[in-house]
Amino acid sequence: MSGAAGKTGELGTRSLKLIHGILNRSVKSAMRRDKVKRNVVDLCDIPEGRAGRPSKALTLAQALAVLTQAEKSGERMRAYIVLSLLIGARTEELRALLWSHVVAYDESRAAWLPVAQAGWEHSDFAVYVWRSVRQKGDTKTVKSRRSLKLPQRCVDALRLLKEAQDVAREKAGDRWQDTDLVFCTRTGTPVTAHNVRRDFRKVVEAAGLNGRDWSPRELRHSFVSVLSDSGVPIEDISRLVGHSNTVVTETVYRHQIRPVIMQGAAAMDKIFGS
Repeated sequence: MSGAAGKTGELGTRSLKLIHGILNRSVKSAMRRDKVKRNVVDLCDIPEGRAGRPSKALTLAQALAVLTQAEKSGERMRAYIVLSLLIGARTEELRALLWSHVVAYDESRAAWLPVAQAGWEHSDFAVYVWRSVRQKGDTKTVKSRRSLKLPQRCVDALRLLKEAQDVAREKAGDRWQDTDLVFCTRTGTPVTAHNVRRDFRKVVEAAGLNGRDWSPRELRHSFVSVLSDSGVPIEDISRLVGHSNTVVTETVYRHQIRPVIMQGAAAMDKIFGS
Protein backbone atom coordinates (compact mmCIF):
# COMPACT_ATOMS: atom_id res chain seq x y z
CA MET A 1 0.00 0.00 0.00
CA SER A 2 3.00 2.32 -0.39
CA GLY A 3 1.32 3.82 -3.45
CA ALA A 4 -1.81 4.54 -1.44
CA ALA A 5 0.29 6.15 1.29
CA GLY A 6 1.47 8.63 -1.29
CA LYS A 7 -2.17 9.57 -2.00
CA THR A 8 -3.14 10.48 1.57
CA GLY A 9 -2.98 14.17 0.74
CA GLU A 10 -5.23 13.77 -2.31
CA LEU A 11 -7.80 11.09 -1.40
CA GLY A 12 -10.17 10.62 1.53
CA THR A 13 -10.02 7.62 3.85
CA ARG A 14 -13.07 6.05 2.21
CA SER A 15 -11.42 6.21 -1.23
CA LEU A 16 -8.27 4.62 0.18
CA LYS A 17 -10.36 1.82 1.70
CA LEU A 18 -11.96 1.19 -1.70
CA ILE A 19 -8.52 1.01 -3.35
CA HIS A 20 -7.33 -1.39 -0.63
CA GLY A 21 -10.38 -3.59 -1.18
CA ILE A 22 -9.85 -3.73 -4.95
CA LEU A 23 -6.18 -4.63 -4.56
CA ASN A 24 -7.00 -7.23 -1.90
CA ARG A 25 -9.56 -8.98 -4.10
CA SER A 26 -7.23 -8.85 -7.10
CA VAL A 27 -4.34 -10.49 -5.23
CA LYS A 28 -6.64 -13.14 -3.74
CA SER A 29 -7.83 -13.96 -7.24
CA ALA A 30 -4.21 -14.23 -8.39
CA MET A 31 -3.44 -16.56 -5.47
CA ARG A 32 -6.28 -18.89 -6.49
CA ARG A 33 -4.68 -19.13 -9.93
CA ASP A 34 -1.17 -19.69 -8.47
CA LYS A 35 0.10 -16.41 -9.90
CA VAL A 36 1.37 -15.19 -6.51
CA LYS A 37 2.25 -17.04 -3.30
CA ARG A 38 1.01 -14.61 -0.63
CA ASN A 39 -1.30 -11.66 -0.26
CA VAL A 40 0.87 -8.77 0.86
CA VAL A 41 -2.08 -6.40 0.72
CA ASP A 42 -3.59 -8.20 3.73
CA LEU A 43 -0.51 -7.22 5.73
CA CYS A 44 -0.87 -3.51 5.03
CA ASP A 45 -2.73 -1.00 7.15
CA ILE A 46 -4.99 1.49 5.43
CA PRO A 47 -3.58 5.00 5.92
CA GLU A 48 -5.71 7.93 7.03
CA GLY A 49 -6.73 10.00 4.04
CA ARG A 50 -7.28 13.69 3.49
CA ALA A 51 -9.82 15.14 5.85
CA GLY A 52 -13.08 16.03 4.16
CA ARG A 53 -14.52 19.53 4.21
CA PRO A 54 -16.56 19.79 7.42
CA SER A 55 -20.23 20.44 6.81
CA LYS A 56 -21.86 23.47 8.31
CA ALA A 57 -25.28 25.03 8.53
CA LEU A 58 -26.77 28.40 7.73
CA THR A 59 -27.87 30.50 10.66
CA LEU A 60 -31.53 31.50 10.70
CA ALA A 61 -30.62 34.97 9.40
CA GLN A 62 -28.49 33.47 6.60
CA ALA A 63 -31.23 30.96 5.74
CA LEU A 64 -33.77 33.78 5.43
CA ALA A 65 -31.38 35.74 3.22
CA VAL A 66 -30.84 32.72 0.95
CA LEU A 67 -34.62 32.07 0.80
CA THR A 68 -35.26 35.71 -0.12
CA GLN A 69 -32.74 35.55 -2.96
CA ALA A 70 -34.02 32.15 -4.10
CA GLU A 71 -37.51 33.60 -4.49
CA LYS A 72 -36.05 36.25 -6.80
CA SER A 73 -34.31 33.60 -8.92
CA GLY A 74 -35.54 31.34 -11.71
CA GLU A 75 -38.38 28.99 -10.85
CA ARG A 76 -36.23 25.85 -10.86
CA MET A 77 -33.60 27.04 -8.42
CA ARG A 78 -36.20 28.77 -6.29
CA ALA A 79 -38.11 25.52 -5.82
CA TYR A 80 -34.92 23.51 -5.33
CA ILE A 81 -33.61 25.71 -2.53
CA VAL A 82 -36.98 26.16 -0.84
CA LEU A 83 -37.62 22.40 -0.75
CA SER A 84 -34.08 21.58 0.35
CA LEU A 85 -34.22 24.04 3.21
CA LEU A 86 -37.82 23.55 4.34
CA ILE A 87 -38.25 19.76 4.09
CA GLY A 88 -34.62 18.60 4.44
CA ALA A 89 -34.55 16.31 1.40
CA ARG A 90 -31.17 15.13 0.15
CA THR A 91 -29.99 16.68 -3.10
CA GLU A 92 -29.92 13.21 -4.68
CA GLU A 93 -33.59 12.77 -3.70
CA LEU A 94 -34.73 16.11 -5.10
CA ARG A 95 -33.02 15.54 -8.44
CA ALA A 96 -35.05 12.32 -8.80
CA LEU A 97 -38.37 13.79 -7.61
CA LEU A 98 -41.30 13.17 -9.98
CA TRP A 99 -44.40 15.31 -10.46
CA SER A 100 -46.46 12.18 -9.87
CA HIS A 101 -44.96 12.18 -6.36
CA VAL A 102 -46.08 15.75 -5.64
CA VAL A 103 -49.58 15.23 -4.27
CA ALA A 104 -52.54 17.18 -2.93
CA TYR A 105 -55.25 15.99 -0.59
CA ASP A 106 -58.49 16.09 -2.55
CA GLU A 107 -61.22 16.62 0.05
CA SER A 108 -64.04 15.61 -2.31
CA ARG A 109 -62.46 12.21 -2.95
CA ALA A 110 -60.78 11.89 0.47
CA ALA A 111 -57.55 10.85 -1.23
CA TRP A 112 -54.03 12.06 -1.99
CA LEU A 113 -53.70 12.63 -5.73
CA PRO A 114 -50.88 13.92 -7.98
CA VAL A 115 -51.20 17.66 -8.53
CA ALA A 116 -51.63 17.02 -12.27
CA GLN A 117 -54.97 15.41 -11.36
CA ALA A 118 -55.96 17.30 -8.25
CA GLY A 119 -54.80 20.80 -9.19
CA TRP A 120 -53.53 23.42 -6.78
CA GLU A 121 -56.78 24.55 -5.15
CA HIS A 122 -56.33 22.53 -1.99
CA SER A 123 -55.13 23.05 1.57
CA ASP A 124 -52.74 20.13 2.08
CA PHE A 125 -49.85 19.07 -0.16
CA ALA A 126 -47.08 16.52 0.26
CA VAL A 127 -44.16 14.90 -1.56
CA TYR A 128 -43.30 11.22 -1.69
CA VAL A 129 -39.55 11.02 -1.16
CA TRP A 130 -39.24 7.51 -2.56
CA ARG A 131 -36.45 7.79 -5.14
CA SER A 132 -32.93 9.12 -5.63
CA VAL A 133 -30.38 9.41 -8.43
CA ARG A 134 -28.41 6.50 -6.99
CA GLN A 135 -27.55 3.67 -9.36
CA LYS A 136 -30.73 1.64 -8.82
CA GLY A 137 -32.95 4.64 -8.13
CA ASP A 138 -33.44 3.70 -4.48
CA THR A 139 -33.17 6.07 -1.54
CA LYS A 140 -30.10 5.81 0.67
CA THR A 141 -31.81 3.36 3.06
CA VAL A 142 -35.27 1.79 3.40
CA LYS A 143 -36.03 4.26 6.22
CA SER A 144 -35.17 7.12 3.87
CA ARG A 145 -38.43 6.49 1.98
CA ARG A 146 -40.86 8.95 3.51
CA SER A 147 -43.86 11.12 2.71
CA LEU A 148 -43.58 14.74 3.82
CA LYS A 149 -46.26 17.38 4.13
CA LEU A 150 -45.21 20.56 2.33
CA PRO A 151 -45.00 23.98 3.94
CA GLN A 152 -46.92 26.65 2.01
CA ARG A 153 -43.72 28.25 0.75
CA CYS A 154 -42.83 24.96 -0.95
CA VAL A 155 -46.28 24.67 -2.49
CA ASP A 156 -46.03 28.18 -3.96
CA ALA A 157 -42.56 27.48 -5.39
CA LEU A 158 -43.64 24.17 -6.96
CA ARG A 159 -46.77 25.69 -8.49
CA LEU A 160 -44.69 28.43 -10.16
CA LEU A 161 -42.17 25.83 -11.35
CA LYS A 162 -44.94 23.68 -12.87
CA GLU A 163 -46.34 26.68 -14.75
CA ALA A 164 -42.88 27.60 -16.06
CA GLN A 165 -42.21 24.00 -17.05
CA ASP A 166 -45.47 23.81 -19.01
CA VAL A 167 -44.38 26.90 -20.98
CA ALA A 168 -40.94 25.35 -21.58
CA ARG A 169 -42.61 22.15 -22.84
CA GLU A 170 -44.57 24.10 -25.44
CA LYS A 171 -41.47 25.98 -26.59
CA ALA A 172 -39.36 22.82 -26.83
CA GLY A 173 -41.95 20.99 -28.93
CA ASP A 174 -40.55 17.70 -30.25
CA ARG A 175 -37.29 18.25 -28.37
CA TRP A 176 -39.11 17.87 -25.03
CA GLN A 177 -38.40 14.61 -23.18
CA ASP A 178 -41.26 13.67 -20.91
CA THR A 179 -39.33 12.37 -17.89
CA ASP A 180 -41.91 13.64 -15.36
CA LEU A 181 -38.99 15.11 -13.39
CA VAL A 182 -39.73 18.10 -11.18
CA PHE A 183 -36.20 19.43 -11.63
CA CYS A 184 -35.17 19.20 -15.26
CA THR A 185 -33.57 21.21 -18.05
CA ARG A 186 -35.46 23.28 -20.64
CA THR A 187 -35.98 20.12 -22.70
CA GLY A 188 -37.07 17.90 -19.81
CA THR A 189 -33.77 16.05 -19.31
CA PRO A 190 -32.34 15.47 -15.81
CA VAL A 191 -30.28 18.24 -14.22
CA THR A 192 -26.78 17.31 -13.11
CA ALA A 193 -25.16 17.90 -9.73
CA HIS A 194 -22.94 20.47 -11.48
CA ASN A 195 -26.01 22.38 -12.75
CA VAL A 196 -27.46 22.54 -9.26
CA ARG A 197 -24.19 23.49 -7.55
CA ARG A 198 -23.49 26.29 -10.06
CA ASP A 199 -26.94 27.85 -9.80
CA PHE A 200 -27.06 27.40 -6.02
CA ARG A 201 -23.80 29.28 -5.54
CA LYS A 202 -25.11 32.20 -7.59
CA VAL A 203 -28.03 32.53 -5.17
CA VAL A 204 -25.74 32.24 -2.16
CA GLU A 205 -23.49 34.98 -3.56
CA ALA A 206 -26.52 37.23 -4.10
CA ALA A 207 -27.47 36.61 -0.44
CA GLY A 208 -24.14 38.11 0.66
CA LEU A 209 -22.28 34.86 1.36
CA ASN A 210 -19.23 33.35 -0.29
CA GLY A 211 -20.64 30.84 -2.78
CA ARG A 212 -17.52 28.67 -2.74
CA ASP A 213 -17.95 28.10 0.98
CA TRP A 214 -21.34 26.43 0.55
CA SER A 215 -22.78 23.41 -1.24
CA PRO A 216 -26.42 22.32 -1.80
CA ARG A 217 -26.13 19.45 0.70
CA GLU A 218 -25.63 21.99 3.49
CA LEU A 219 -29.21 23.13 3.07
CA ARG A 220 -30.15 19.79 4.66
CA HIS A 221 -27.77 20.51 7.54
CA SER A 222 -29.39 23.92 7.84
CA PHE A 223 -32.84 22.29 7.98
CA VAL A 224 -31.70 20.19 10.95
CA SER A 225 -30.04 23.16 12.65
CA VAL A 226 -33.01 25.50 12.32
CA LEU A 227 -35.44 22.87 13.65
CA SER A 228 -33.11 21.98 16.49
CA ASP A 229 -32.64 25.61 17.46
CA SER A 230 -36.42 25.97 17.50
CA GLY A 231 -36.77 23.19 20.05
CA VAL A 232 -38.05 20.41 17.77
CA PRO A 233 -37.24 17.03 19.44
CA ILE A 234 -34.43 14.99 17.93
CA GLU A 235 -36.86 12.07 17.41
CA ASP A 236 -39.03 14.20 15.10
CA ILE A 237 -36.01 15.56 13.21
CA SER A 238 -34.72 12.02 12.72
CA ARG A 239 -38.00 10.93 11.09
CA LEU A 240 -38.14 14.03 8.89
CA VAL A 241 -34.64 13.49 7.46
CA GLY A 242 -35.23 9.76 6.92
CA HIS A 243 -32.83 8.30 9.48
CA SER A 244 -33.38 4.86 11.00
CA ASN A 245 -32.83 6.21 14.52
CA THR A 246 -31.68 9.26 16.45
CA VAL A 247 -28.14 7.90 16.79
CA VAL A 248 -27.61 8.37 13.04
CA THR A 249 -28.99 11.92 13.21
CA GLU A 250 -26.84 12.83 16.21
CA THR A 251 -23.73 11.33 14.58
CA VAL A 252 -24.16 12.89 11.13
CA TYR A 253 -25.48 16.23 12.36
CA ARG A 254 -23.69 16.47 15.69
CA HIS A 255 -22.64 20.09 14.98
CA GLN A 256 -26.23 21.07 14.16
CA ILE A 257 -27.98 19.50 17.19
CA ARG A 258 -27.12 22.35 19.53
CA PRO A 259 -30.19 22.77 21.77
CA VAL A 260 -29.82 19.25 23.22
CA ILE A 261 -26.50 20.26 24.73
CA MET A 262 -27.74 23.73 25.69
CA GLN A 263 -30.81 22.33 27.43
CA GLY A 264 -28.63 20.00 29.48
CA ALA A 265 -26.54 22.92 30.72
CA ALA A 266 -29.68 24.95 31.49
CA ALA A 267 -31.10 22.05 33.51
CA MET A 268 -27.92 21.65 35.55
CA ASP A 269 -27.82 25.38 36.27
CA LYS A 270 -31.37 25.13 37.54
CA ILE A 271 -30.60 22.12 39.75
CA PHE A 272 -27.25 23.19 41.18
CA GLY A 273 -27.38 26.95 40.69
CA SER A 274 -25.50 29.02 38.13
